[in-house]
Amino acid sequence: MKQTVLTVKENRQIAKSVYRMTLSGDLSDVTRPGQFVNLKLDGFYLRRPISVCDKEGEVLTLIYKAVGDGTRAMADYGKGKEIDCLVGLGNGYDVAPSGDAPLLVGGGVGVPPLFWLARTLVAAGKRVTAILGFNTKDEVFYEDEFRALGANVVVTTVDGSKGRRGFVTDALAGLEYTYVYTCGPEPMLRALYRATDVGGQYSFERRMGCGFGACMGCTCKTVTGNKRICREGPVLTREEILWED
Repeated sequence: MKQTVLTVKENRQIAKSVYRMTLSGDLSDVTRPGQFVNLKLDGFYLRRPISVCDKEGEVLTLIYKAVGDGTRAMADYGKGKEIDCLVGLGNGYDVAPSGDAPLLVGGGVGVPPLFWLARTLVAAGKRVTAILGFNTKDEVFYEDEFRALGANVVVTTVDGSKGRRGFVTDALAGLEYTYVYTCGPEPMLRALYRATDVGGQYSFERRMGCGFGACMGCTCKTVTGNKRICREGPVLTREEILWED
């Protein structure tokens, strides 16, 4: 983990309430897909944790949804704005167990951290399939970007306004895959867990206080003991997940 200042290069809306921000600066501690950064926003006490969508050299891409006061304020940040950031947070995904045909499943703002992962896996010669799940067509983003990487992309929308109607689990039939990587709301993760029987890595979304393990506010139970989602997570393996009722 490192505290640094990143400078906004671009910040624009790409879907309904969804924004893409690119920043430049010292990103040496951002080392693998699935990590996140914690941003200090003007006028807000708690930092905002945002998953890393992509990293190329000294340029970082974040995709976030403007749903609260903090992220709505963030949506107004323009080019040249400097942001105090904690970078290199979280464990990220391990690509070693992927097999030849990994399946990536993202729901809503759980889609972004899978993009850098997809790029990494495709570059390693893997046959990547990505299921991107949204509520409606107005919320769909990065479909073309995943395809441009060389991934087989399936889009689902709950209302059927784009792609396949239903949830991400409704798109599993007929797909062949060796491993599952996923990020999204916990009900989606739980449903995917029940619908698949291969190994996988699941990235969890939890409210965080500090973002680096000091406050213990995001602790969850696993089969190997308590783990902090911000520190030992946010990625947990399928084998260690202990679902809480």
